[in-house]
Amino acid sequence: MIEIKGLSKTFNKGSENEIKLFENFSITFEEGKCTALLGSNGCGKSTLLNIISGNIAPDSGLIVVDGEDVTKDNEEKRAMYIGRVHQNPSLGVSASLNILENMSLADKKGEKFGIKRLIRPKNRVRYESILKELDLGLENKMDVMVKFLSGGQRQSLSLCMATMKNPKLLLLDEHTAALDPKTSRVIMEKTRELLERKAITTIMISHNMKDAITYSDRVVMLDQGEIILDRPSSQITEEELLSIYTAKLLEFQRKAV
Repeated sequence: MIEIKGLSKTFNKGSENEIKLFENFSITFEEGKCTALLGSNGCGKSTLLNIISGNIAPDSGLIVVDGEDVTKDNEEKRAMYIGRVHQNPSLGVSASLNILENMSLADKKGEKFGIKRLIRPKNRVRYESILKELDLGLENKMDVMVKFLSGGQRQSLSLCMATMKNPKLLLLDEHTAALDPKTSRVIMEKTRELLERKAITTIMISHNMKDAITYSDRVVMLDQGEIILDRPSSQITEEELLSIYTAKLLEFQRKAV
């Protein structure tokens, strides 16, 4: 279980551009469940993920993972138990290495190793087995440089690498936004299959209302750092989400005039 307790975060503090994004914000993410995080740009979605991952430090508050306070853990240490897939398909992989080398790096996360010990032939079969579960043929391209893969193939590889060591939490930061609709659908289906198989607690940022409902257990919508909707995915429709989102967007536009 992941708990955020009394989180506060202000940017540009003390200046005319001060933005108080979170103030005494709290939320709990249930173990083994996928939560879709929605909201307009600037509502706090990515900032929340960055704070959870350790990329941004909160002004105050606690981040608790399985009962342990990890607030002071740096990003490198949190990467041992937090996996992340970014919007850009190239961020989660090394384009200058082949698939085998990328998988080997992910497998060695948190360990000390030399370049000679990175590739172990006995692991190749295991990596091929992991990739075969995706059913995209990547297991037959182990020696292909990642720079020659399509965006969908790179994102699929990133997903495998982020979950190889069974993290306690997986952060999906709009991981299909840069893909075409057809490829996006494939990746979302592969994501669902993987999450069901591994039962990893997941937070998924999405701008796609339909995907948010279809591929998650719970939908949370943020507005200016506050929760304005928190409901099981099975108890809300795409039309309701769109109505709430549109109303908040219009409210924002009126204030900006």
